[in-house]
Amino acid sequence: MAKKFIEAQKKVEADKEYPLKEALTLVKGAAYAKFDETVELVARLGVDPKKSDQMVRGTVVMPHGMGKPVRVLVFAKGEKEREAREAGADYVGAEDMVEKIQQGWLDFDKAVATPDMMGLVGKLGKILGPRGLMPNPKLGTVTFDLARAVKEIKAGKADYKVDKAGNIHMPIGKVSFSPEALSDNAMAAIESLIKAKPATSKGKYLKKLCVSSTMGPGVKVDAATVSKQ
Repeated sequence: MAKKFIEAQKKVEADKEYPLKEALTLVKGAAYAKFDETVELVARLGVDPKKSDQMVRGTVVMPHGMGKPVRVLVFAKGEKEREAREAGADYVGAEDMVEKIQQGWLDFDKAVATPDMMGLVGKLGKILGPRGLMPNPKLGTVTFDLARAVKEIKAGKADYKVDKAGNIHMPIGKVSFSPEALSDNAMAAIESLIKAKPATSKGKYLKKLCVSSTMGPGVKVDAATVSKQ
């Protein structure tokens, strides 16, 4: 495996910053795993995550989806339960789902809840929270508009949150995607990040950009070619 990575690394100039589409073409060319690797965008932001007013967090719907089916669980009752099922939710329930999760079931990728269900769902905080599965109003997953929430997630909605080092990690598709599709998704992600720029952030905001596949080497992107700063 190390030999394959070294060979892949030779296809990329380590210190060079590439235009976005060229960088993504290189990522595709350097991928060597037998599975369809995920392509990830990493952005180093000019923010101080320790300051609450510089926390960057949001969501973006990828124009070309994420390249994999997303299993959605919805906590809802009555009419809202029917709405969730019609929108394409994979699992819908209330107390029964809470009990199932408490017993160890976690076969879903995203969870959505109506606001009136959060008292019940709150019991699952210690289970769902560390896994990033807890419904959150800031991410649009605590809502009465279940049809919209479920459809956006199914279409390829990605969540992002700056880490302690000021970095954002976001999947933007699969190696099997065309460079154009990956570029469209990456630009949607970058534009969302720019819109999420805190008013208190000073100086250069998009400091560094890099793209890579699950197993492949990172390829630096010329940030000046994708943003006006």
